[in-house]
Amino acid sequence: MMTPQKPYLIRAIYEWLVDNQTTPYLLVNTRHEGCQVPKEYVRDNRIVLNIAPDAVQDLTLDNEWVSFSARFAGKAMDLFIPVAAVQAIYAKENNEGMFFPDDHSPEPDQPDSDTSQENRTVISKPRQRKPSLKIVK
Repeated sequence: MMTPQKPYLIRAIYEWLVDNQTTPYLLVNTRHEGCQVPKEYVRDNRIVLNIAPDAVQDLTLDNEWVSFSARFAGKAMDLFIPVAAVQAIYAKENNEGMFFPDDHSPEPDQPDSDTSQENRTVISKPRQRKPSLKIVK
């Protein structure tokens, strides 16, 4: 099984936006579990974050998480965003970038009364490994 494309696309679009001297913005669905962003800036369960190199520190774009430190109203904060929560990465100046479809993942192993075990196995998605965070100093 191949790894998901989304984290690779996020990294590629980020690099492309920076190379073209634009300001990369990240649109995040804050309803995802594990999403740590400043709640006072969330509107309609979404937040737009400036992830330009001069706006953030320690930006990490890995296969499961986007993480960085940034200042909000002068207060430093560490942000952690599951890749599944990223809805778009685009340029502030011209909206060029990539928008992703919502990841609608059903709750794991919810029995369906009219579906046999055999059919559930065929149509269910493989379980994803739960991400874990490590603090690196």
